[in-house]
Parts: sequence; C-alpha cells; structure tokens
Amino acid sequence: MPILHSLARSVGLSLALALGGCSQLPSPAAAPLEVNLAVINDLHGHVRSGPFSYRPPAGGEITLAAGGIDALSGVLAELRRQDPELLFVGAGDLIGGSPPLSGLWADEPTLEALDLMGLDVSAVGNHELDNGRQELLRQIHGGCASPRPDKACRFDGRHRGTRFPYIAANLIDSASGEPLFAPYHIEEVRGLKIAFVGAVTADLPYLVPRSSMQGLHILDEAEAINAQIPALERQGADAIIAVVHSGGRTAAAFDRPDCSDLSGDIVGVARRLDPQVDLLISAHTHEGYLCRVGSLPVTQAASYGRLLTHLTLRIDPASRQVLGVEARNLVVDPQRYPGSAEVTALKQAIEQRGRETLGRPMARLGARRVPRRPDAAGESPMGDLVADAQLAATRHLGARAALTNLGGIRGELALEPGQSRVSFGQLVTAQPFDNPLVVLSLSGAQLRELLEQQWQGGEFRPLQVSASLSYRWDASRPPGQRVLPGSLRIDGRPVRDQESYRITVNSFLAGGGDHFEVLTRGAERLDTHLRDRQALIDYLQARDRGGEPAGRGESARRIGRADAAVATGR
Repeated sequence: MPILHSLARSVGLSLALALGGCSQLPSPAAAPLEVNLAVINDLHGHVRSGPFSYRPPAGGEITLAAGGIDALSGVLAELRRQDPELLFVGAGDLIGGSPPLSGLWADEPTLEALDLMGLDVSAVGNHELDNGRQELLRQIHGGCASPRPDKACRFDGRHRGTRFPYIAANLIDSASGEPLFAPYHIEEVRGLKIAFVGAVTADLPYLVPRSSMQGLHILDEAEAINAQIPALERQGADAIIAVVHSGGRTAAAFDRPDCSDLSGDIVGVARRLDPQVDLLISAHTHEGYLCRVGSLPVTQAASYGRLLTHLTLRIDPASRQVLGVEARNLVVDPQRYPGSAEVTALKQAIEQRGRETLGRPMARLGARRVPRRPDAAGESPMGDLVADAQLAATRHLGARAALTNLGGIRGELALEPGQSRVSFGQLVTAQPFDNPLVVLSLSGAQLRELLEQQWQGGEFRPLQVSASLSYRWDASRPPGQRVLPGSLRIDGRPVRDQESYRITVNSFLAGGGDHFEVLTRGAERLDTHLRDRQALIDYLQARDRGGEPAGRGESARRIGRADAAVATGR
C-alpha cells in the first residue's frame, strides 16, 4: 500500500446551486495532479557501484552490485520517461568521506555528475563541511582557490561550480544572524509550487572538525523549518517538503511501506514539525526505509547511491492540498538501468584518470583481509591497525598510546585474487579524511572519563586503541562506571588517576568530535603536522620491509567485555 498522509489542512468541497432555486448536478471532480520526486542521500562521492544485500519477500538473500553514477543516471532517465517534470532531490552528504575516485579531486567529478543528472536541490549534510565553509562555497560557486591545492581543479584544470543550490534553514552565520545558505527552494511543476526546506543535523558541531564551525552555529532542525512556513505560505506553496540530514533506524525492510517502528533523532524532528509539512525526507543513518511518524511520511534511501526513493505527491487541483504520498525505494541496479551517454563517459574518464595513481602497490598485509567490523567488545581489526600506525608515527614525540574513532575508518583492507600488496587506492578508501594527528596530555582520570564517553544517549561508539592500551568493560554496570576498576593499563602498567599520559588522536577527536568532550581539555596540545593516512602507509611499509607485515583478520583482544552478553554468546 502507498504511504498516505492524513492532512491537517481541511479540503473543502462546495456544490454550485443554480439561480432561481434549481439545483444542478455537480461537475465531476478534477483528477489529482501528480508531482514525482527522485531522492538520494549520503552518496559520499561513490562514483562506482558497491555491494548491496537484501532479503526479498519470497525468502533468501540477494546480493548485487548497486549504485554508481551511471546506473543512477539510468534510473533517472527511466523515471523521466514516465514524467519529464520529475524533480531530483538530494538530502546531504552527497560529497565528503568519499572514495579516492572522487576524493582525490575534491569531489568535483561527483558534483559534475550530479549536474549532468539534473539535480534540482540538496540539503547540506555534515560531510559537506568536512573541509570548512570556504571550501564548500568554492565547490558550489566554482574556482580553484582552495585549502586543498593538491586536489582542487586537478581533475580537468577548472571547476565551474554547481548548477543546483544547497539549502539549510538551521545553519546560521554568526556574524549576520542569517542562514549561510538559502533556507528553502521552490520548484514549479504543473502550475504547482513545491517547496523544499532544508536542515542539517543539530549534532553538526560534533560531526565536523571544530574549525569547520568557526563563525557558524546550529539551530534545532524542526524549529528552523517551522520558522519558514509563513514565508512559504505567503509565496503560495502548494506542498511543503522538509529535507533533513538526520535519520533514524528500523527493523523494517527498505521497501516495506508504512513502517511504524522508526526510532532515532529524526522521530523527534518529525513530531515537532508544523502540520503544514507534507513529507519528511531524511538521511545520515545510511538506512533505507519508508515509514510514518504519526501521519507524516518519513523516507530514506540508504547510502552510496544504491537506493533511490521515488515519491509521488497527489495534489488536489482545486484546493491545492496534498491528498497523499506514495513512496518506493528502488534498487539502483546497473544491469537494469544502463547509464546515460554523458554520465557514462564521465565515469570512464574518472576511472581512466585514477587508474595509474590509485593502482600503485604499497605494502603487503599480515592477512588477506583486515575487517572494519568491530567484535562484541567494540574492537575492530582495522581499528587496531590504524591506532598502531598513529602511535608508531608519534612515539618520538612522547606519545604512549593512540586512540581513533571508527567513523574515521571508512572501509576494510582486502587483497583481491592475485593481489600481493594493498594499493594506494585501497588505503585512501579506508582513510579518506587525511586528518592531522594531535598529541595531548590526559590525566589517568581523564583517560578513564574518555572511555566512559563511548556510551552516549544509549548508543555505543567504541574508540579503537593501540597495542599499548588495554581495558575491560561491563555493559551491566551503570553509565560512567563501565570500565572495570584496575583493568585500564598502558604499557602493561595500571593507569593512575593523577599521572599524566601523552595520547595521540586525530584532529577531529581532539576538537571534541563524536561528543568526546574530555579531549578538548587535554593539556600540552601538539599539532604534529603528520597525517593519519600517511601514518598508516608508513607503518605498513615499515612492517613490510621488516618482514612482519601488519594487519590481522581478527581483533587483537585489547578490549575485553565481561558482561553476560559475551559469556552466554548472545
């Protein structure tokens, strides 16, 4: 069944009465007008397709390569054959945190592809601001003056900017007090005004480097969107669509309509939106869903272009009210949707440019595959490897341990058949952000507090630790007391509350990223001018030259978990 929105706005129908008291039969009601949308979110510069698995209703599991800019263009072409006035919408994180085929060139090829596909508008996501406001403004408006001169305008010698606008009602320039970008965007389709109001997650200050928020502040998503409703009504908007880079989670299948078990931050946003909002397009959690919060449809299209949400709004031509919303999540299957000539040619050019640089062999690994996925204790083989590399790079600066966030590691390292050394492209894919490393001092008490901050708002965000650090935790203990007393050790010795320890973290964490606020209080901060990706490359190559390639197929058990969930195997 389609998702139907019970409107708070009343739809009045009147019957005309003939002069002289004689009634006439009413004219047949005009058929509803249909407005079609195609929506993507969290593309993250994924030029190529990637694995996607799902369980069809008939049972079993289907795994295929899905996404890629060519297949996306093919889906859009098919939908435009059905409706030439289709609107193409993004919900943020279209760029940033990208694989090297886009990231090596400051995501300019991805932005060019989105222009070729006719993107009409996008909300701002947190990753659009990975490199600060000036770089995002350059990516939008064009030009080559960039804090990343090694990447900007290196793809084809210039960058023209985007033809589509970004919108964000709640991202405020502190100096002017006004939104940094337009808060909304209106498109006209079949004589109807369709308004899109954008917002980025209110958690933004904890998701980007501290420098990216200089001169900016964030407002509550729902309040900022609701504040735009009077202006949209004055302009005669016939439908109001909130496009919010925040999301939720559900156990429902990505294509199940009307799911009602959505949880997460987006639910609170949905419940506080003005009833005039007809549809909420969400993002950020990389999940696919077609849900409702109350009567409001809330959708998301997974990530990396593997799904596309096709939405049909039915609007009464007389009252100009939205009667209902039908939603489908389509799998972007390259076998089913051949790409357009222009986008396919661009993809081939991107791959050709990247082949020589990205294919360079770098080092042997200690295992054919080093997974990113953490175990029950929160420890990841990739996390072990990256933390060890960062400690090795900074030991000469006095560092005794290194910690890194799993979110800064975007993939695993896995050798393909016949491949003996991991390539530069695989390393860039795993560590795309190229963050600087910072060494700072924490007391033993602060280090313990840092580890306790891994549990936030009911969510576990495990930090990855170098081989020099170990501890045990128990989920059954109260928050703030989950690290077992006496278990926290550095170099095999118990950590003492009053002793000072030099710790290495990336610059994102050092600024309090992911809500690890205690790191902002670290003393004797040293910007090492070393980068996390180069630290990983140097470490792998040094271990290879020494005859002991780094990397394991399973975690090194530096983190132990003592509660019943592990003991019983649940």
